[in-house]
Amino acid sequence: MSENNTPSYIANAKPNPMENRAPWYKNTAPAYAGILLWFVFWTMINSNSLVNGIVVPIVAVIVGALVCHFFFYLTAGLFGMKTGLPLAVIGSSIFGEKGGIIMPGLLMGVLQFGWVAVNCIGASQVAPMLNVPAWVFILAWGGLATFIGLKGIKYVAGISTYLPLVPLAALIILLSVTVGHVGDFDPKVLTSLPAKAAPAVDNCTIFMGIVTAFVAFFATAGAAGVDFGTASRNTKDVHLAGLVGVAFMMIFTCVAAIVIIAGAYGNPDVAQKIIATKGVAGVSATDVMNALLGDSFGKWLFVALALAAFPSACFSSLIAANSFKAMLPNINSTVSVTLGGAAAIALAISMQSNAGAIAEVLTIIGVSFGPICGAIFVEYFLCKGNWGGPRKGMNPAGWLAWAIGFGVGILPTFGICEIPMTPVVTFAIGAVVYFVAMKAGLKSEQK
Repeated sequence: MSENNTPSYIANAKPNPMENRAPWYKNTAPAYAGILLWFVFWTMINSNSLVNGIVVPIVAVIVGALVCHFFFYLTAGLFGMKTGLPLAVIGSSIFGEKGGIIMPGLLMGVLQFGWVAVNCIGASQVAPMLNVPAWVFILAWGGLATFIGLKGIKYVAGISTYLPLVPLAALIILLSVTVGHVGDFDPKVLTSLPAKAAPAVDNCTIFMGIVTAFVAFFATAGAAGVDFGTASRNTKDVHLAGLVGVAFMMIFTCVAAIVIIAGAYGNPDVAQKIIATKGVAGVSATDVMNALLGDSFGKWLFVALALAAFPSACFSSLIAANSFKAMLPNINSTVSVTLGGAAAIALAISMQSNAGAIAEVLTIIGVSFGPICGAIFVEYFLCKGNWGGPRKGMNPAGWLAWAIGFGVGILPTFGICEIPMTPVVTFAIGAVVYFVAMKAGLKSEQK
């Protein structure tokens, strides 16, 4: 704390100077592109999404990408660009200077270990190919990622420069051998095998499922747009970074996944191989690689995809470390991050055999940050794009918005009720509650 009792994370915050900023294509867009090229993202699209054809899934991908750009990233990025200040500081106007230590400060750090767990679960799919027990792979993977994240940005950047090119190359290779058979794809092949059939679902369910998956995956990255925005020079940089790095990359990777799956099943010889080994239910673009490219090439391409995901785990650990250092300056970050890494490893080991584990973790992350993104969205318009500074203590409006949004969003996890598009709903609840509470005067004084 400083002499005027302002928390250190605010008192010590300095805007990123203009001379340290760069064009959108040198920082924000490539950073987001690297996140969205991660194979775990584009494998959320699978054959179950194609049971009624490819048109609805493609429309859903486009809508989901635009929702993530305009509602989750854009206002956050503009806040960062205009102020040069990080998310934790900007969040102090929504949750209060003391409340901001927890929300979004420490919450962002804690949830990063959820991302480490997701990364470990996804990458551990290659463990059997390497004849390594999954738990040993996860222990080594998560432990090394935590260690490198603690070492700092120089070490994380050192292993992140070229590895994102691996999934890009994989998508291009798979597209080249499948695009010619997309016109031959008959969705009936996915529902005509009673023993292995993909579940029959209506187009509305398919549409909502894809949009939900996009928002759950992107919610924390959208809020982190504040931090990315501090590296932008102007409004144009923020817009182009989001349109290219977020919207376009989401559309490219997932439409590519749709084309790859449809083209694979549209080729009778390849389809026969896939059905014999994988069936037709829940089959993703990575599941068809062996049938398309041969067992040897397909296996090692998947290993390469897993290795290319490693920088993402390191980056999550780095964000957690920076969050703990800023929010809890009196606590040794090595201890807190090591404990967080251990928890992530334990979670991954306990869930790695659960086919729906990644979706479950991402849903919790999405509903945790959905209300925060909704409040950021409303805050931007309430202050007409000009950040008003931190609020004293704990701002009731922000905490009400998060508590109600998260409280509703977590209900399906406990089987209490079904809520379609839960992360989207929590965003809307957070936005509406924050707006109403602020207009009703349930707010603390600005400093």
